[in-house]
Amino acid sequence: MALLNVENLSAGYEQVTVLREVSLKVEAGEAVAILGPNGAGKSTLLRCISGLVAPTSGSIVFDGHDLTKVEAHAIPHLRLIQVPEARHIFAGLSVTENLLVGGTPLASRSERMERLEEIWRYFPALRQKSGAAAGTLSGGQQQMVAIGRALMAKPRMVMLDEPSLGLAPLVVRELYGTLRTLVDEGLTLLVVEQDVSMALKIVDRALVLETGVFVLSGSASELRHNDHVKQVYLGI
Repeated sequence: MALLNVENLSAGYEQVTVLREVSLKVEAGEAVAILGPNGAGKSTLLRCISGLVAPTSGSIVFDGHDLTKVEAHAIPHLRLIQVPEARHIFAGLSVTENLLVGGTPLASRSERMERLEEIWRYFPALRQKSGAAAGTLSGGQQQMVAIGRALMAKPRMVMLDEPSLGLAPLVVRELYGTLRTLVDEGLTLLVVEQDVSMALKIVDRALVLETGVFVLSGSASELRHNDHVKQVYLGI
């Protein structure tokens, strides 16, 4: 069984249907991207998986757990973490304090401190800023804090919503390089992204969501050479 299995999922807001019977599987250790234009339903899909939006029909199963029956606050304890768009870090807390908040599901302080050392390895720039208020950091560093905070809980799977938004290209490349390292070390990654070119460089598979339905899917290589993707998303 796939680590994440979404079947025939429909969802929306009030009378507006955003997702229309979409299905998605993510295997353990995979990096998968959801691509598509604004308003396609990408963020709604992540919010359904995270328990923040109740689907109108369909099923969501993660690691054998029916997520439609799990409260949103309990889903991170299943080792499924979402990093939302716009990061939502605690601006007044230090970098270290932000990261330790993410380690709350771990059993002891010693385990949290051990995990903190691992996060410094992934994001060495953050160690140098460990005592600084997170709100004073650059946008790229704040995104590192948000991802590092998610990683503190030792998740099996992380979902990222537009991680490159508002970041300089050089920062995006560095960030995605770290994400690929994490996947190579066993993390499962589901990323929603408008920077199609960058996403296709680090994921294994991708799906294209348009007006609430998946219109394309395949390996990253297949989608890079797909005429629709090249014309609409890559400008080729």
